[in-house]
Amino acid sequence: MSEPRRTALDATHRALGATMTDFAGWDMPLRYGSERDEHVAVRTRAGLFDLSHMGEITVTGPQAADLLDYALVGNIGSVKPGRARYTMICQEDGGILDDLIVYRLADQEYMVVANASNAQTVLDALRDRQAGFDAAVRDDRDAYALLAVQGPESAGILKSLTDADLDGLKYYAGLPGTVAGVEALIARTGYTGEDGFELFARPADAVALWEALTEAGKDAGLVPCGLSCRDTLRLEAGMPLYGNELSTSLTPFDAGLGRVVKFEKPGNEGRFVGRDALAAAAERAEQNPPRKLVGLIAEGRRVPRAGYPVVDAEGTAIGTVTSGAPSPTLGKPIAMAYVDAAHAEPGTKGVAVDIRGKHEPYEVVALPFYKREK
Repeated sequence: MSEPRRTALDATHRALGATMTDFAGWDMPLRYGSERDEHVAVRTRAGLFDLSHMGEITVTGPQAADLLDYALVGNIGSVKPGRARYTMICQEDGGILDDLIVYRLADQEYMVVANASNAQTVLDALRDRQAGFDAAVRDDRDAYALLAVQGPESAGILKSLTDADLDGLKYYAGLPGTVAGVEALIARTGYTGEDGFELFARPADAVALWEALTEAGKDAGLVPCGLSCRDTLRLEAGMPLYGNELSTSLTPFDAGLGRVVKFEKPGNEGRFVGRDALAAAAERAEQNPPRKLVGLIAEGRRVPRAGYPVVDAEGTAIGTVTSGAPSPTLGKPIAMAYVDAAHAEPGTKGVAVDIRGKHEPYEVVALPFYKREK
């Protein structure tokens, strides 16, 4: 069994007393102290994350846009330089291989950011689909460290370290800049439901960048945050996690994310991998709605976990929990679950989660559980 990989900030995490965990083959900080305190800091002040385990893949060349339009389900050619788009890469049968963010860095240059657990799969798929396109696919996982500053104070903290136009930087946009003397791609993206920024920099600059952000955020209440609170933050924000809400056994339409599939694309005569299967899935979803991803809020205190059955008043299984945790913001256990369409309307009565044989009552709500004030 191979040793887990370590990010450029590994020694920093250990010096801060982080509890480390093996995540997708990387040794990553799970928490530094109280995961609840870290969660609340991001919701009310700011948190600093090391996300260097994410997988960056660069696609360049005259037909880079055409390749990505063919390889992915979104219309990537319509993304303007400096902007980003959430999309997915699917199998020929429509199953989701991963969900991605694609940044258009220049006219003929894109950066695809994959989940850590799927980075090699995405890289292999892009290379398999590259044939016939005048474009190059480069594995840049070792070229970047990725730090994220998330929370209502994040813009103020970052402004003290850069002269980049943060006020003009829209959500899902990125621009090259200098942060505390370090060159970085500054992206207004994140996975917490808060305003925030993700900073792609050289691994050699990661420690200096982390220390500068920590110092700049001291008076604003910024704290280092681990993967544990990142999970509860994204759950409150109703954001899917690959392996929980998304998998190869689901199409984007099954996951309630059919909007990311664009059948009209100017390049490749509209051809893309999985098109026929996804067109059929769209038609099925229209005629016979699949199970729907909903939010569940506990009436009691017991926490649901992924895989627990969701049942109706008669105890008949009507769905499955995909993610569950105590919600620090709501003060109650919450879950996301796929349930039959007949039980998916907010306020549906008689819905419960089977927690070790006991049917615990849950309220069905629309996602997300939490939405920040603009």
